Amino acid sequence: MNYLAHLSLAQPTVSSKVGNVLGDFMRGVDVSELTGPLRRGLDNHRLVDHFTDHHPWVTSQRRTFSSGRRRFAGVALDVLFDHFLWQHWVRFYDVPREQAIAHHYRQLEQGLPLMHGPMQQRVERLIAFDLLNQYGDLTKVGEALDVIAARIRFANSFGGIIEEIGSRYRELEEGFLTFYPQLQAKVRESGLE
Repeated sequence: MNYLAHLSLAQPTVSSKVGNVLGDFMRGVDVSELTGPLRRGLDNHRLVDHFTDHHPWVTSQRRTFSSGRRRFAGVALDVLFDHFLWQHWVRFYDVPREQAIAHHYRQLEQGLPLMHGPMQQRVERLIAFDLLNQYGDLTKVGEALDVIAARIRFANSFGGIIEEIGSRYRELEEGFLTFYPQLQAKVRESGLE
C-alpha cells in the first residue's frame, strides 16, 4: 500500500499518521528510540505491508507482469491501489474523501517535528503538491511510477509499467475491491493501535 492507504488505515492521531508513514522512511531510524504511539503506528504500517505482500491475490497479480518488470510489480500495485482507493473511497469510508485527505495533510503538518530530515522533506512535498489527490488520475499514477523507476540506482525496465496496468485495469480494480475490505478487517482485528 502507498501513502493514502497507510494514512487511512491509521488511527486519527498525529502520532499514528506519522508512525504509519514512517515505515517508508526507515533508513537511519533507531526503532528503540520511538515513542509508544509512533512505534505502534510503525507496527501497523508493517502489518499492512505484510498482509498485502503475502495476500494470495496480490502475489498472483505480481506474477502476471512481464519478466523485466516483475521485480517492481509490488511497488506498482501499491501505487495503483491508492488510485483505486481514491476512486472508490465511498465504498470504504463514511467521511468524504476531500475532508479525509485534508485531515491527513493537517495531521502530517503537525507531525513534521516528529520526523527525521528525509521524511520531513518528502512529506512536505506530498502536502505542497497535493500528491494524495494526484492518485485519482491514472496518468499521474504512471508518471509517479516512472519517477520511482528513475530513482532506482541500477539499470531497470520498470519505466512504462503503467502500460501493463492499463491493459488489465478492470481486472485489477475488481480484485482490489475484494482485497481492500479484507485488509481493513485485518487491521481492525490486529488492534495494534
